[in-house]
Amino acid sequence: MKKIDKFKTIQLIVYIILTAISCLVIFTNKDLFHAVALDNNVRIVCILLWACLGLSFMFIFLDFSMYGSAKRSYRELDYAVHRDPVSGIANRYSSDAIIEKYLDKPLPSNVGAVMFDLTNIREINEAYGHLQGNNAIRAFGTILSMASVDLCFVSRNGGNRFLAIFEDGSEAKINRFIKRVESKVSEGNKIPDKIILEYKYGIAFNKYENLDRITDLISLSARRSSEA
Repeated sequence: MKKIDKFKTIQLIVYIILTAISCLVIFTNKDLFHAVALDNNVRIVCILLWACLGLSFMFIFLDFSMYGSAKRSYRELDYAVHRDPVSGIANRYSSDAIIEKYLDKPLPSNVGAVMFDLTNIREINEAYGHLQGNNAIRAFGTILSMASVDLCFVSRNGGNRFLAIFEDGSEAKINRFIKRVESKVSEGNKIPDKIILEYKYGIAFNKYENLDRITDLISLSARRSSEA
């Protein structure tokens, strides 16, 4: 889409330059100006050429309008495909796209996974209703999204589970991420009348696990989260 946008912009600039040159030539050349003014045939040719230029401008602007509409539709489709509608962060499909990168190759030692369980979501649903449960999921998703900046990829893994994947991970990065999450959850839980978020997590860092498959690494983080 960027190529189309660039091409249409160049096309519009070319038409503007040609139009400006045509007007400049006509109005600065007295003989040509008089020929256009006095000779019907020359005037008809000029009118037809200007009409073609005008139509070209119109079609280019229509193209820009249609392109803008298509771009918005593409963004909406991309959001629908890759974003979880409840949490507002990436969905399982997006995390699968990252996982597929490591399926047919040895798993690097700097890949890590952290699985989170939002443990009190059932209690929230029973006490306040599913709307508040969804709000809690969205709040936790927002926390993970903010905590992950410059560190890792986060997604909702379904239900009350969330996954963080570190592709260029280290102990320091994972610990920084965990501390950010703890800090933001703690801050949110101190707000009066706000629903308390409770969670647990499991970490698997391949530097110490020496696993061959990323799916095994994620499964290990999920198992550790369940056992926490």
